[in-house]
Amino acid sequence: MDFTFTEEQQAAVEAAKAVFADIAPDAVPSPALTPGAVSEDLDRALWSRLAAADLLGLTLSPEHGGAGLDPVALCLVLRESARVLARVPLLETGAVAMTIDRYADRATAATLLPRVCRGELVLTAASHGRTGHDPADRAVTARRDGTTWVLDGLQSAVPWAHGADLIAVPAHTPEDRTVLALVPRTHEGVTLVEQYSTSGELLAELHLDAVRLDSTDVIDTEGAGERLRELLTTGTCALALGLGEAVLAMTSQYTGKREQFGHPVATFQAVAVQTADRYIDLRAMEATLWQAAWRVSTGADGALPAAGDIAVAKIWASEGVRRVVQTAQHLHGGFGADTDYPLHRYHAWAKQLELSLGPAAAHEEALGDLLAAHPLG
Repeated sequence: MDFTFTEEQQAAVEAAKAVFADIAPDAVPSPALTPGAVSEDLDRALWSRLAAADLLGLTLSPEHGGAGLDPVALCLVLRESARVLARVPLLETGAVAMTIDRYADRATAATLLPRVCRGELVLTAASHGRTGHDPADRAVTARRDGTTWVLDGLQSAVPWAHGADLIAVPAHTPEDRTVLALVPRTHEGVTLVEQYSTSGELLAELHLDAVRLDSTDVIDTEGAGERLRELLTTGTCALALGLGEAVLAMTSQYTGKREQFGHPVATFQAVAVQTADRYIDLRAMEATLWQAAWRVSTGADGALPAAGDIAVAKIWASEGVRRVVQTAQHLHGGFGADTDYPLHRYHAWAKQLELSLGPAAAHEEALGDLLAAHPLG
């Protein structure tokens, strides 16, 4: 498979690097030192710079002010954002906006998406269900009442909900179909209860009590919920890859300078073997991510459905990012636990990404089911 990126995709990466160049990973209070959330809101100044660089509409249709690129481009930008722990809902807004662009009523898309491109509208998604282990759409019910929809239920661990304008909520209907509701944060019947992530970010437990929405605010097109899930998953894998690469680079710099017995510890065989193993992890994470993102972007056929490639990417991302940060902590020694040094923050973010992706064993089971249902001849 040729994973050479297009000129447009590479230009998006360069634009992202320029925007993120001044972001210091330790600029926000440490989750280890801050009671409650590290901040009450996203980084609004950074969000404005992303909008000014035309990165918020990167994957949206030109008719709405976007650049018309594919999910691979979004993953490339997310990879750069994770290197500096950028505190913005770039993944959630990008994934929800792409889903609106493809599946929503044209009038709804025309109303919302230009505002997304300009940075005026922040979107997020409720994708974890009640517990994080069950399908998100099973946690909320949606039923028609005349020309409106009525939603009831609960979603936990919704990222950036307190600062978002709209929350995309998967829900199931009495006919056992999945719809995607675009719920305003301040809508009647909506309650947000504070939760905190491992990385110290403010999450929300979303309660929906007889929330009534117009039909234009509910996407009932077949496949919309699945598309959103695919985009969020591949994007999370991209975040894991970018974070892991930053951590390995940090570890390489440290072990190249830290000396014992008159030699840099990086020259010791035990250290070299561990870092080489983590490099292999990252390359596997990279290859499986781009395979999954390519399937999601193109809809290309394969021996297995795209869900198989996504499961493989999730396995490597979940396991790989954990191994990378654990090795980094080990090779940094006591210095890795120093809260004046940014490594502990990367460790907290990596753990949150691992939790978001879910256990590798669950993805291996899903992959096994796909292999059983689609025998490779």
